[in-house]
Amino acid sequence: MDAALQPNLTAAPPPPGGPEVSVVVPVFNEAGAAPELAREIAAAFHGRDIEILFVDDSSRDNTRAQLAALQPDLPALRILAHAANAGQSRAVRTGVLAARSDIIVTLDGDGQNDPADAPRLVEALRAGPPDLALVGGERVRRQDSAAKKIASRIGNSIRRRLLRDTANDTGCGLKAFRREAFLRLPYFDHIHRYLPALMQREGYSTLFLPVGHRPRTSGASKYTNLGRLWASASDLAGVMWLQSRARNPGPVTEI
Repeated sequence: MDAALQPNLTAAPPPPGGPEVSVVVPVFNEAGAAPELAREIAAAFHGRDIEILFVDDSSRDNTRAQLAALQPDLPALRILAHAANAGQSRAVRTGVLAARSDIIVTLDGDGQNDPADAPRLVEALRAGPPDLALVGGERVRRQDSAAKKIASRIGNSIRRRLLRDTANDTGCGLKAFRREAFLRLPYFDHIHRYLPALMQREGYSTLFLPVGHRPRTSGASKYTNLGRLWASASDLAGVMWLQSRARNPGPVTEI
């Protein structure tokens, strides 16, 4: 079994000489979108040393087979497979643990994030100050239903007011962040929606840049407004508790 799939895999540093960027894409029943998305990612980073990790969260369609068929033409493509469906956050974490770069890019597997925006987020992360750990995308001209956009706007407003994370759009799957910073965070289901607040809790800074958004052309959303609202209530309370229990030591020196 691949070490990346072992449940007790430790958060070891990436090996020296790894790729410049590791792109992590969680997918579940995305056979219609995943192959073209993999090609677009490779094109967006053409000429750069990257790896592309698709994490199949126990899809019931032929997502995995469709991706495997691309590997002869896309040598940077790696496919990790969950034995049981564990959700988007766990799939992201699986990919980050297996990544061989210290810079991670994540995208949603439905193709709505435009991979062409990803290199710009990576460059902003590299050019930022040492404490900058995450550059998040902020979707402009969202290609979602009116109901979904309204629910997202309300949810973002409540979260931003309670967590003071300065993020207008934590639901955007397109992010660039430092692997080490991510692995310092306390893990829980749905953590992917709270990365800015949790990064800031650890003393890191975050930045947000406008990115494009595309309509879904295949498959179906894995979330409903009601389901997201139900999960968000307990998640928000939990993150607020984590913030209240944080004690940052500031810079650490060895004497």
